[in-house]
Amino acid sequence: MSTNIFWQESPIGKTERQKLLNQKGCVVWITGLSGSGKSTLACSLSRELYTRGKLSYILDGDNLRHGLNKDLGFKAEDRVENIRRVGEVAKLFADAGLICIASLISPYRKDRDACREMMQGSSFIEVYMNMSLQLCEARDPKGLYKLARAGKIKGFTGIDDPYESPLNCEIELKEKEGECPSPVTMAEEVIAYLEAKGFLQNQ
Repeated sequence: MSTNIFWQESPIGKTERQKLLNQKGCVVWITGLSGSGKSTLACSLSRELYTRGKLSYILDGDNLRHGLNKDLGFKAEDRVENIRRVGEVAKLFADAGLICIASLISPYRKDRDACREMMQGSSFIEVYMNMSLQLCEARDPKGLYKLARAGKIKGFTGIDDPYESPLNCEIELKEKEGECPSPVTMAEEVIAYLEAKGFLQNQ
């Protein structure tokens, strides 16, 4: 860790920013297998929040690997650093008063828990896309499972690398009769939670 560095306080803090936006900053962390609908939910949730006059920002795992995390691969240590960086950025967005929607496979429980520990109080909301491997592989929107089964992708989560399900997530979204619920239905469930916990108003 660097030495001879000092934290610079800002004259405008999180409380003032939240008052300006009339919402409370938080992180909605969407986790699940590839193809479980994480990005679809993130986009639907952001759209629904926008229609309610609420400011959000999506941190998509694939998008971040085009820039912030483009130097990282998919080895275990790279996955850990990938999640750590996203957690730190998400924390900044929440501190800015935004509803930060992080959409990543984030397969390891300890890494997600480390991100939770970065946040204050109950402002880390873990959303588990509990969709079966069979459903995700059947959907395979990016063709990644097919490549993994053919041995062209190594260390693919759910195939030859583990996914550790959350033990105490705030929201669990499950498939129904072998189908993923509609994006709007899932977004409404998350919004209902945010409303109930007071994140959509600053009072």
